Amino acid sequence: MLNPIRWRDGAVEILDQTELPWREVWRHLRGWEEVAEAIRAMRVRGAPLIGIAAAYGLVLSVWHLGAEADPEAPFREALEGLSRARPTAVNLFRALERMRAVFRDHLDRETLRDALLAEARRIHREEVEACRAMGRLGAELLPPGAVVVTICNTGALATGGYGTALGVIRAAWEMGRLSRVYALETRPRLQGARLTAWELLREGIPFCLIVDSAAGSLLSRERVDAVLVGADRIARNGDTANKIGTYPLAVLAARHGVPFYVVAPTSTIDPALRSGGEIPIEERDEEEVLVPYGARFAPEGARAWNPAFDVTPAELITAIVTERGILRPPYERSIGRLFS
Repeated sequence: MLNPIRWRDGAVEILDQTELPWREVWRHLRGWEEVAEAIRAMRVRGAPLIGIAAAYGLVLSVWHLGAEADPEAPFREALEGLSRARPTAVNLFRALERMRAVFRDHLDRETLRDALLAEARRIHREEVEACRAMGRLGAELLPPGAVVVTICNTGALATGGYGTALGVIRAAWEMGRLSRVYALETRPRLQGARLTAWELLREGIPFCLIVDSAAGSLLSRERVDAVLVGADRIARNGDTANKIGTYPLAVLAARHGVPFYVVAPTSTIDPALRSGGEIPIEERDEEEVLVPYGARFAPEGARAWNPAFDVTPAELITAIVTERGILRPPYERSIGRLFS
């Protein structure tokens, strides 16, 4: 199974997702600053994978220190720097908090490095195990021979292995319950066209790529059994932030009576937030819209607004699939039970 991140010989190795699908480039990161840059530049992306990468970044903050060096200042600097890398995905902050707890409990320099690495590996392993559990649960929601729609990339590339929404697709294919996937291209970074298509081709799963604006036409004309999406943060009322374009896709699914499923680990749920209005939405450089991947489409002097995420209201979500079970409305109650 594809694993886009690994620890090897005092370095974090990542599959650079900005280079896909044209070539597979592995980058060797030996400092937390390089990890933070990889997250900001979306060389590493997807809420669970961002958390995994940040955890390994904190390991790097102390790994190469000399025997007499005090790890406190380098670790704190890395903690603050990584927390600023991307604001929306709550997995980042959960991973950092877990690593900070380990640091507090292992001030002995002899055991600190190994304890931090063990926790980062544990976070990585737990995310992959959660994806496999969600895949099985979500696949059972689909009818035999299902046709599904998905947006962005929610596969192994986004999670450290297997995937969330794409994990459900993978599990359904393995169980013989899937016949076709429609993948939205996902402007402006084209994660669907570049990454999801790349993963589906590797798996031999039948799919068709469509432009984002074709979703309504597809849902009105063709049989679609479900829309499957991931999440970057879920508020306690069920409002869900995901890649820009998810909200209009949910509106279209509701208009045409198609179930809309969010697939996300419990590490993506933020019960401290009452609603989606409190979720911080990252706004990225306008050049991603005006000059995507170096190809200028807009005239010189044009301006662009480039939010990376939108928020889907809970009332448009049929169910939320987690590794600990399927949550149904009212989400305030089902999410509350999950965390109690």
